[in-house]
Amino acid sequence: MKHYLLIYHTAADYLQRRAEFRPAHLALAWQSAERGELLLGGAVGEPADSALLLFRCDSADIPTAFAKADPYVVNGLVKSWQVKPWHTVVGEGAANPVKT
Repeated sequence: MKHYLLIYHTAADYLQRRAEFRPAHLALAWQSAERGELLLGGAVGEPADSALLLFRCDSADIPTAFAKADPYVVNGLVKSWQVKPWHTVVGEGAANPVKT
């Protein structure tokens, strides 16, 4: 299994509009977490201007499909997003542990 980061850059009105779509967004996120795909997710910054979601899965298709289905993305609360592989090497859950 590999790690992927789904990186969201939120719209200027994200905080004002979030409440309407938050239940559906969280339901999607918890479903992904229950399948063991989404490990962590949350807003970044004070006030939030981005979000990070950490996935553990076999391909970037999983976080990509998540973003395309996410009510935050579909309804314009996220102005841009990208999926990046994260080559984890240190820590208990590292995908490719390296010790010297």
